[in-house]
Amino acid sequence: MMKKVLLALPVALTIGVAAHAQPAKDPVLVLEALIGKVDSAYLTQSEQNLMMMADNPALWTMEDGKALFHTPRGPNNVSLESCDFGKGPGVLAGAYTELPRYFADTGRVMDLETRLVHCMMTIQGFAADDPAVRVRDGSNSDHMKLQTYIAAQSSGMPWNPPMKHPLEKAMRDAGEYIFFRRSGTMDFNCATCHTQTGKRVRASVLPNSSMPEEWTKAVSWPAFRVGHDHVRSSQHRVRECYWQMRHAVPIGGSDATIALISYWTDLARGQPAILPDMKR
Repeated sequence: MMKKVLLALPVALTIGVAAHAQPAKDPVLVLEALIGKVDSAYLTQSEQNLMMMADNPALWTMEDGKALFHTPRGPNNVSLESCDFGKGPGVLAGAYTELPRYFADTGRVMDLETRLVHCMMTIQGFAADDPAVRVRDGSNSDHMKLQTYIAAQSSGMPWNPPMKHPLEKAMRDAGEYIFFRRSGTMDFNCATCHTQTGKRVRASVLPNSSMPEEWTKAVSWPAFRVGHDHVRSSQHRVRECYWQMRHAVPIGGSDATIALISYWTDLARGQPAILPDMKR
């Protein structure tokens, strides 16, 4: 098994945060530590990806997102620096690894995408049909640039979604039900692919949800998908999985998608996030 194939990021592309905050960790080093900890065909399945991690194209998407985050935009001509992602206005370090969570100002559990939409509309004044809000997929979209930057500030920090509010627990439990519910023309569920070690779909080794060191990489989105040539989000991954199972594709940002993200994040609890990641 290959243990030492990763290279550290160039200094110019390392992720920075305020001096008083816990610094985000280089995703290359986070993944390398996991590979050194466990014997996993999933973590080491692509030598080429591992070697390319230091030059992950998502790092450029992240840099674009940093500029967008701090630039006054929208009809209100303000930045997103007053947006509260759960740890206070403008605080990004550790915020992503504690999502989804309940927000009192909306009365609902929100993931990164839905919270970002809320802030773009309420703080910056964008309309729901404005391309900045409406277009959610692709490396060139404002959404993927912003989500990649925001998420990257939590790289290396442990997944720790709160379970104090009743709705947070209810969403997690609903996500567990969805994960194991068999349906569709192929009678599949999420567990069909993700409850065994070393299982494959064609050339791809699948992550086992009961092996946290594997599962943290599985849920570390945003990530650059080499096969797509784009950075993708958690919401996109949910929709793509449903399409692959030949299910009806859920509406992006719906409670069903957030519930599933809540459950899969809880399964990775305590493991370090790899942000941004690079996947097949």
